[in-house]
Amino acid sequence: MSRTIAIGDIHGCSIAFEALIEAINPQPDDTIIPLGDYVDRGIDSKGVLDQLIELRDRCNLVPILGNHDQMMLDAKDGRSDFQFWLNCGGDAALDSYGSTGRLDLIPRNHIRFLESCRSYFETDTHIFLHANYKPDVPLEQMDDHTIRWLSLRDYVPPKLHCSGKIAVVGHTPQQEILDLGFLICLDTGVWKSGWLTALDVESGTIWQVNEKGSLRS
Repeated sequence: MSRTIAIGDIHGCSIAFEALIEAINPQPDDTIIPLGDYVDRGIDSKGVLDQLIELRDRCNLVPILGNHDQMMLDAKDGRSDFQFWLNCGGDAALDSYGSTGRLDLIPRNHIRFLESCRSYFETDTHIFLHANYKPDVPLEQMDDHTIRWLSLRDYVPPKLHCSGKIAVVGHTPQQEILDLGFLICLDTGVWKSGWLTALDVESGTIWQVNEKGSLRS
């Protein structure tokens, strides 16, 4: 039976991500939805992107673009303040490629992967976004700031999205999974001594791994 599994913010924690994928054991008919923020802060953004690219051959991978991933793309294209990205964790991302100052060391296939990421994804029962949503705005009309940047610390949707589907997001770190019934946040802060979380949205099965790769019992 196929599964639909969402994964919270990875933030360069490749050891945790590798252990999480081993625990999930993706099958070809599974849909795996990483919710964005693959890079920055943790020590191995390069390794995380390598693993995500390889994962596409094992399952139906539907990656969502996070704000940190967008910052990397913008810095690469000269669309944003390079120093701002470094201050937001981009220095750790570039360190994983061997240099804090050289964007040209980022492989083209990593850039192509990030460029291929979606703003959102939906199934019959759930919507998957990086950050947040406005309840009365259809997904195709939602602005990038809301989808990619709007923290749950600044705005918590008061009700179910107008699609009638449960929202699954990351972006705003929680000590434990936040489940409001109509919104679930899976960012549990792996990069700052928390957990990397995955959720099978149909069965409710949860996997959590710490930065060192230990599975939560």
